[in-house]
Amino acid sequence: MRLGPIVALTLALLPTLGRAAAPAPVPVAGCIESAAKVYHLPPAVVLILLSVEGGALGQVSPNTNNTVDIGPMQVNTIWVPVVASHWRATPADTYAALRDNFCANVEAGTWILRQAIDQAHGDFWEGVGFYHSHNPGYKADYLRKVLRQTLRLQAQALHQRASKQSLPARS
Repeated sequence: MRLGPIVALTLALLPTLGRAAAPAPVPVAGCIESAAKVYHLPPAVVLILLSVEGGALGQVSPNTNNTVDIGPMQVNTIWVPVVASHWRATPADTYAALRDNFCANVEAGTWILRQAIDQAHGDFWEGVGFYHSHNPGYKADYLRKVLRQTLRLQAQALHQRASKQSLPARS
């Protein structure tokens, strides 16, 4: 499966997610493609959620409900025991992986998205909203953010494509 222009552009726009504590880059596109394939989701949707969530490796963001969101896909700590069970890992190891491992965070976030879509009986957009919240108001706000980000990235991809086409050919 090849990444389309919107996916390539989104990768370029994401915060520096491609580097872990070690100097070697994490295969960001491969992690996204793999998770999307395993859970039967479009890679572009995973990228858009990464962009909307705005997280980064090592980031832990406190919430007003005494939970935190972890890593690039901002996986909420409510999910740690569930993901730990899914991975057959300890909650402590799961938390650390979500915080510090890009591929693990994307895998978990994509799995959570798949759970949300399944819970919405296959309604894709309802599931995307559930990824964030089951509260109708928060869900609607989140879906608006996803739509705005999708339209923004699409416009940037079109602009970038037009700019490349207007460049003079090299000899």
